[in-house]
Amino acid sequence: MTAPIFPTWLSGHEIRHHITNPNIEVGEYSYYSGYYHEKQFEECCVRYLMGDKPSREVWESGMFTDIDRLKIGKFCSIASGVTIMLAGNQGHRHDWVSAFPFDYKVFGDKVKSGFKRAGDTVIGNDVWLGTECVIMPGVNIGDGAVIGARAVVTKDVEPYSIVVGNPGHSVKKRFSDDEITMLLDMQWWHWPLSRLQDNMDLICSNDIASLHQRFLSWNQAMSDSE
Repeated sequence: MTAPIFPTWLSGHEIRHHITNPNIEVGEYSYYSGYYHEKQFEECCVRYLMGDKPSREVWESGMFTDIDRLKIGKFCSIASGVTIMLAGNQGHRHDWVSAFPFDYKVFGDKVKSGFKRAGDTVIGNDVWLGTECVIMPGVNIGDGAVIGARAVVTKDVEPYSIVVGNPGHSVKKRFSDDEITMLLDMQWWHWPLSRLQDNMDLICSNDIASLHQRFLSWNQAMSDSE
């Protein structure tokens, strides 16, 4: 019997070690916990992205170059069954008379391609995507955002926002505006491992001001040593 990919709902895999699609970028430590859907992140969560297993041969032929891509930052937590839609509108133009993707081989050489890029889908750093939420094409999710279970995100999300519902809407910010400014100034997710280890006491707390003060002191020390 084949061992399960995720033995329990407590288990997860660092995504970057399980990616094969060249059009997916994932930062360090970001993980997927897919126990309830029994598939790896790329197979379960990423839809209609050129370069995946079904489209790899077409992608490698060079026929498609200007496509949407998926970019995920560091320290993201992605729950089971998240869906990230790619490939723009996949040829369906709802602003035309018909949204049907006509085949020129059947309907003639006046057929136009309905494909229109939505833009890359970008998920920032330290983002938490709740189970079975849906991220639509071209959406940018800011650093530190939280997307609730089964929310449908159709537009960009500001950093440190909490988004729920269908369509997804922000219900509040995780921190005050001043605290969010400090967090975005620090960008702790880019710190080296040794510095993260030294500051775990404050990273694992809500004392943002003290962490920011350490950050400023560290920057000053670095400046003085130059």
